[in-house]
Formats: sequence, structure tokens, C-alpha cells
Amino acid sequence: MLDYVKRFLIAAILAVCVSLLFLGGRHTEASMLKANEVKIDWIWPADGVISDTYGTRFGKHKGIDIAGKLNSPVLAVDDGVVVKSYYSNTYGNVVFIKHPNQLVTVYAHLLQRFVTEGQAVKQGKMLGKMGRTGQATGVHLHFETHESAWTYDKKNAFDPERLLGKAEVGETVQGGIASSRDSIVATSSNYLRESRVNENQYIVKKGDTLASIAKKRNLSIEKIKNLNQLKSDLIKPKQILIVPE
Repeated sequence: MLDYVKRFLIAAILAVCVSLLFLGGRHTEASMLKANEVKIDWIWPADGVISDTYGTRFGKHKGIDIAGKLNSPVLAVDDGVVVKSYYSNTYGNVVFIKHPNQLVTVYAHLLQRFVTEGQAVKQGKMLGKMGRTGQATGVHLHFETHESAWTYDKKNAFDPERLLGKAEVGETVQGGIASSRDSIVATSSNYLRESRVNENQYIVKKGDTLASIAKKRNLSIEKIKNLNQLKSDLIKPKQILIVPE
């Protein structure tokens, strides 16, 4: 009889453990479904070309880079409240927005900031203009997404393309366009043909130097450096420069 009771108790404990594991799995699944629901609501934050993606640089790159034209608008991807707006030695001019779904988005290297801490913003609100302030090698927007809060070690960071849609390096995106794969594909070909931004862009190839690019475009090295706010002649492959035809 005693053995029977022990076996019954063990079976009951195992059943409870399995139930808890199942509930945990359901919770994770529910969180993922919630993230997927958010996906169709976001818009791309800027016009430009994807120049770097999440997880590169040995996993240290915790966002995506959109290279574009100096002074081009940078937009809020969704409604929210500005929790930070300041100048950082690394991010340069940077804006942090907390959204109703508790996600935080970061917009870095801005030339100018147009919003202040505590300000409520609507989706599509111009937060500032694209630049290369802080530690940036060229004109671009560095965009990050974080769960709950931004932290110095970026432990809450996740790939923005989970919500914006997948885009490869070299692919064109358009600010203000809804974040669905169809939108990305539909705008890419037209935007590449029609946008003056992309006509004036040059993607650095292996072996390129500022001197060789300047010769190709019949410009001076100083002109290219000034257009891209470059402090030195150092450039790297896949870097996107503004170089007028």
C-alpha cells in the first residue's frame, strides 16, 4: 500500500512538472505571435541602402545600418514616447523611443535631432536628419530594437528585421513604407531608378581608394570627403559614399 502511494505521488509530481513546461512553451509562443502581429504595423525609418545587418562584427553589431543622403529624414517606426534624446560620443546625436508594446527603438548618428525627452510621437514623425555624428565612418542611420529597455551591454537587443522584414546588404528600403516583404520588393526597383540619392551613391569595392573613386567620378578627394563628412582617407569595402555622377 505504501509503495502504491509513493508511486502515485511521484506520478503526480511529474505531471505537474510537465504542465509547467508546457505552459512555459505556450508563453514563449504567445510572445512570438505578439511580435509577429507588430510586424505589419512598423515602417522603415529612412530612405537608403542596407549597408550592414544585425550580428556582424563578431556579433557586436546590435542593429542595422541604412546608408543614405546627408540631411535625409529619419522617421519614427511606430507611435511612442521619446525616453532619451542627446549627444553621445559613440552614437552621436541619438533618439530612443519607447513604444506601447514595450519595445525600444534607437536612432543613431543623426545630424540633427528634432524631438526632446518626454515628447509623444506618432508613427512617421521626423525625429531628425541622417548624418555621421559620433563613431560613424559614413552617412547612415544606425537603428536598434530592444525588448523592454536599452541597456549598456545591449542584452535586450534583437534583430530589427524580425519586425521590419528581411533586407540584404545592398538592398534599397524607403522610409515611411510599411514593413512587409512585398513593400520592400515593390519599392526597390523603382527607387533605384528614380531616386537621386542612389544615383549619387557609390558602394566601395575591394581595392578602391578615395583617389581612384575621385578619378572615376571626376571629382576631388576633398569634395568626396566633405560630402561624406570623412575625417580621413580611410574607406572600407561595402561602405556607401555619396559621390555625384
